[in-house]
Amino acid sequence: MKIVRISLYQVDLPLTKPYWLSGGRLKFETLDSTFVKIETDEGLFGWGEGCPWGNTYLPAHGPGIRAGIATLAPSLLGQDPCALNAINQTMDVALPGHLYVKSAVDMACWDTLGKASGLPLWRLMGADRADPVAVNSSISTGSNEEMIALIREAYAEGYRTHSAKVGGSIPVVDISRIEAIEAALRPDETVTYDVNRAWLPAVAVQVLNNVSLRGWVEQPCETLSQCAQVAQRVKQPIMLDECLHTFQDHLDAWKLGACEGVKVKPNRVGGLTKAKQIRDFGVSVGWQMHLEDLGGSALADTAAIHLASSTPKENRLASWLCHHHLAVDPVPGQGARNIDGFATPPSAPGLGVTPDAGILGDPVSVFA
Repeated sequence: MKIVRISLYQVDLPLTKPYWLSGGRLKFETLDSTFVKIETDEGLFGWGEGCPWGNTYLPAHGPGIRAGIATLAPSLLGQDPCALNAINQTMDVALPGHLYVKSAVDMACWDTLGKASGLPLWRLMGADRADPVAVNSSISTGSNEEMIALIREAYAEGYRTHSAKVGGSIPVVDISRIEAIEAALRPDETVTYDVNRAWLPAVAVQVLNNVSLRGWVEQPCETLSQCAQVAQRVKQPIMLDECLHTFQDHLDAWKLGACEGVKVKPNRVGGLTKAKQIRDFGVSVGWQMHLEDLGGSALADTAAIHLASSTPKENRLASWLCHHHLAVDPVPGQGARNIDGFATPPSAPGLGVTPDAGILGDPVSVFA
């Protein structure tokens, strides 16, 4: 089997309402998503999606995905999409780094492999059944009252785990925010306080040593070394996210004792193949993990839920669904959706999701 055509589609995904994070310093209103379709000489095809969370969250942006795939395409044409390791080696030689560019291609290859084998991704990733995955809400930065109101809305939709966006330069503001949210929680709720790297180490230590909370603290500072410094001085479990890209980053975090858990996002680490490698390492060292993607439609969400569903329950935390925040749905009614606080991956071969051609429109680039 060989790849004979690669088509790229660009879709703007407006959010239902503006979203603020990192203490309110970053604002997002529309996501730029790239859908990738690979076609083979045997008539099979696979879909992938790459969607950075804007262009200020990580060193990634929507147009960069399409430019990067244009660079990769000549090396991918003629390759076997089911040979996942070889595909990734080819991409890494043709374009070192730029991990976020490669995720959608890798996802499309997994989809093709599933269709060729007649198996869903969760089965190919080692699971014996499509285990439902708990989902977590994502609460935009706002006043204490605004954030608590959003948590109550999410609770009504089945969410019991929440990611609340905090972080700023004034410690007493975040102390007040965390204390107010904790006081408003119901017994069956937990919150991860996601700082999105906004604190300096001294601010992180000051805030966290003045609050009591039942959940996690995520990415308190910019760098891995700063987060490791904080982890040694606070009692809360630390979750790392934005500072981890490569497998080596995750290995370094473990060696430093910088965290008790990580977020594994295929679009950040280079695709499902590399995300699965990191997931397996996390299981071996006893981490707990949120397995979810950076952004995108229910197609990208579903790919991550396949990986999450195949992860041992004791290592698996709740997964975020970006499509919950979108005003458009390029894969109407398909894929892993929130049903009473859980999302279940499809059991059809591959991803089990196919975009609506009418919504995607014409491809912006075709390589053959």
